[in-house]
Amino acid sequence: MNLFQRYEEILRRLVTELKALYGARLVACAVYGSVGRGTPRQDSDVDLLIVARDLPRGRLDRVEEFLPVEANLEPLLQPADADSITIAPVFKTPAELEAGSPLLLDMVDDARILDDSDGVLAHCLDRLRTRLAELGARRVPHGGGWYWELKPDLQPGEVFRL
Repeated sequence: MNLFQRYEEILRRLVTELKALYGARLVACAVYGSVGRGTPRQDSDVDLLIVARDLPRGRLDRVEEFLPVEANLEPLLQPADADSITIAPVFKTPAELEAGSPLLLDMVDDARILDDSDGVLAHCLDRLRTRLAELGARRVPHGGGWYWELKPDLQPGEVFRL
């Protein structure tokens, strides 16, 4: 199995495990970063956004609830004959997703939606893309990454919303 196939198998199994864990609570999930762009390296982690209803309040409780997913994927994540792969989950409720997050800027161009049966995440990202276009925002390459220039014609004292 080559590297790309390995990541694809992890993503396929990940969706299955997320559906089993969250059931009807699962709203959407997406991978972003190098794996989302389809350019994983040996050391790439799986940057994952999980949107689910009725999540525990704190991050640690959310991670603890997610641990069975990692445990079930252990043979794929840490095989004896290859480098280990880490899953880096971010957990949001639908309300938290709707409130917005700088993370969504990272996802607007590069996210690969894995599951979104009601289109909640796709709609959120489409709205953000539209708003960024209205503002004339652009992603500026810098070093090995980029930053966003959200409103190039911003005037002193001006306030705007994404």
